[in-house]
Amino acid sequence: MTSPYDFGYTWSLLWFHAFPLVIGALLAGAGLWLHWRSWIVLLGGVIALWGCAGLSVVHVLGGGINAPIRLPSAQFLAADRGKFLDVGAGSGRAAIGVLQARPHTTATAIDLYSGFYGIEANTPARFMTNARIGGVADRVDGVDVGDMRTLPFAADTFEGVISTYAVDHIPRRDQPVAIAEIHRVLKARGELLLEIVNQDFWVRLSMPIPHFGLAAHRAQDPGRWRAMLDQAGFEVVEEGTRPVTLYWMARKR
Repeated sequence: MTSPYDFGYTWSLLWFHAFPLVIGALLAGAGLWLHWRSWIVLLGGVIALWGCAGLSVVHVLGGGINAPIRLPSAQFLAADRGKFLDVGAGSGRAAIGVLQARPHTTATAIDLYSGFYGIEANTPARFMTNARIGGVADRVDGVDVGDMRTLPFAADTFEGVISTYAVDHIPRRDQPVAIAEIHRVLKARGELLLEIVNQDFWVRLSMPIPHFGLAAHRAQDPGRWRAMLDQAGFEVVEEGTRPVTLYWMARKR
């Protein structure tokens, strides 16, 4: 569960489940030692197991939240060349993951770097610190402050765009605007890898408390996102799920 990276996720998100793990284990252990009723021991065991499951979802599943992302689609930037843009880049998980998986690409990052979206002290400096830890800082062309709804780049600039757990944070009415902006800055046949939070079994298991952590995200309609991509001028090449995630790999028509 240790990581050299410092992506800035809140302590409560990273380690909340340690509390039920410890409390449940103590309750079960004390119950066995002091010969309490069996249901108390069972309850403690269940609480401890839930805490362990929650820690596993946060820190192990998919490589863990404190590690660069693993690309869900092998097709994204499979040619391993050119420039890509990380939209809603945050502290660098997505961009670093792509740069490590595609060692001949270069990245530009953009984020509002204001407001709170689960990352403390979310700044370009934190992004670059993590890029240096990941050994890819020399392939980061810049970390810009900007809005995904009005990207400050010329049309037809990038071979690829990645956006992970970012477009689904902005108001629903603005999401098509952001998708259209991503389409504008991509070159012809440029590729988009879009990932959003999916309220799946893993989220419900680890965070059953409403409005806490990943459970704060609304349930998503994959058909709506597919239609948004189509209307913006994308051809969906691959669509799928992985734990906590819905994703689409699409190409600009």
